[in-house]
Amino acid sequence: MSSTKKPQPPNLDLIAMVQNARMQHDDHVIPSKVNSIYWIEAKPATATHTPTAHTLEIRVTTSVQAVDALWERVKAATHVGELGYKSKVSTCPTEPGQPQDARTIVICTYDATDTDHVQRVADHVRQLGIADEAVTFAAMNARERHIKGPQE
Repeated sequence: MSSTKKPQPPNLDLIAMVQNARMQHDDHVIPSKVNSIYWIEAKPATATHTPTAHTLEIRVTTSVQAVDALWERVKAATHVGELGYKSKVSTCPTEPGQPQDARTIVICTYDATDTDHVQRVADHVRQLGIADEAVTFAAMNARERHIKGPQE
């Protein structure tokens, strides 16, 4: 008797396939050299948390002259899970009125109400050499700022 194997159904999870292809592309892109896409993203190699409705964005303002070196540090820390569930960098100004050379790096934490996690991420951002005056916090659906600055 010969056994006939049934063919496996094709992988139709197109969203995951597109996201994986985008992450592979973004891993090699230099922010100051790109203007065909608005954001370049990085995610941890292994996801540790699922984002909630209360995510927090740590936004870092920088310039096109400094963005590449800073993005490499943030991307590396994101890949090893030291920052949030994803980070991204803009390839052009993100706010009206910003200078043409302004760039923004966004570090997304999974839950603004997990103050221990948020504090660890904020501390690590400082360890990456990012000055407090370059950082703003945008909590999604959270009303309080849960970050202790160096003066507190």
